[in-house]
Amino acid sequence: MKRLLFCVIAAGFIAGTIDLRAQAPAVQPAAPVEIKSNDYKDETAWLCRPGRKGDACDVDLTTTIVAADGALTRETFAAEPKAPIDCFYVYPTVSTDATPNSDMSQDPAEKNVILQQFARFASKCRVFAPMYRQITLRGLQTALATGADPLALFSKGVQYDDVRDAWQSYLKNDNQRRGVVLIGHSQGAFILQALIANEIDGKPAQKQLVGAYILGATFLTPKGKDVGGQFKQIPLCRRPGQIGCVVNYSAFRSTITPPGNTLFGHSNDPASTGSCTNPVTLGAGGAPLRAYLSATNRMIAMSGGAPKPWATDKTVDTPFVSVPGLLTAECKTNEFATYLEIKVNGDPADPRIDDISGDLGAAAKPLANWGLHLIDVNLAMGNLLDLVEAQSKAYRSRR
Repeated sequence: MKRLLFCVIAAGFIAGTIDLRAQAPAVQPAAPVEIKSNDYKDETAWLCRPGRKGDACDVDLTTTIVAADGALTRETFAAEPKAPIDCFYVYPTVSTDATPNSDMSQDPAEKNVILQQFARFASKCRVFAPMYRQITLRGLQTALATGADPLALFSKGVQYDDVRDAWQSYLKNDNQRRGVVLIGHSQGAFILQALIANEIDGKPAQKQLVGAYILGATFLTPKGKDVGGQFKQIPLCRRPGQIGCVVNYSAFRSTITPPGNTLFGHSNDPASTGSCTNPVTLGAGGAPLRAYLSATNRMIAMSGGAPKPWATDKTVDTPFVSVPGLLTAECKTNEFATYLEIKVNGDPADPRIDDISGDLGAAAKPLANWGLHLIDVNLAMGNLLDLVEAQSKAYRSRR
């Protein structure tokens, strides 16, 4: 159960809400009152909805592209108001509320993780991101004391019920029989697994599933098979043009591979295995990543020292950076886990930075069992956007 705790605390670092130097507030006892359902026809229950001005997806996503020779190019961003499909996103654990489950207020933590992980999808799809009363960081600690199982913990309770209600409201009031990509990370990915199993797998809604991106969470399948584990009919994505399938990975450095106590990609059942889908190729072999990394928060999970410049004698003044050619990804399996191996192709001879941040722990001694969980989504953001576009075209061509 320590694995789940690590996973959820990691997600808090993504949102910039956790300070290891400060003691989190004690969990307040939950009052024994009836928990009322949220009304997802109320727009305030959503972080993102299509075309809204000033919501969490209406943010500055301008990016500086840093070439190997140090040249800087500015890339602007624009949402696509006529996107042909939808994206439905469930965010990871970011709440530092003192109660076991969060409230429905849109705090900086929720807004910042939208900035990092989801707002950019508005260039390919209409975006829907519900608020939900997730298990907080402190609430998770209490739950772990009971020996709760990760998937079971997130697949029932108010956090699951909220996402289910948001999904059902979206289908009834917004979907209009459009194709949809579901995206989740960490706690959000666990909830999506339960939602898909209960509401989509083998149900009429499966016909509208363009893709399911279950990121930063272990997704189990029987050994040697791509379907038949947690989902009965929905397989892993394995080839370009495939739709209605699952993309799942957890990222680890090529120099720090999953250890025996890895938090991701491991199965305790010898008949099953963790999964990896290369978001670039959907198949074997390595390929370049199109990462969108935070330009100002690169050291958020690391301790000590100011971040190095992205290129010698150059200043980046945009919220994000992209570093073409610096990172490649390939699915690998070692004796402990199946994972997405991230290779950093730094060259000390060129003026561009030679490494990235994203590890948890001290810069000189990162925690190997975490991998690059903090930036799972950022690492492949451009590739995931390409995949949404390709799956959208394939979905529409088959209707």
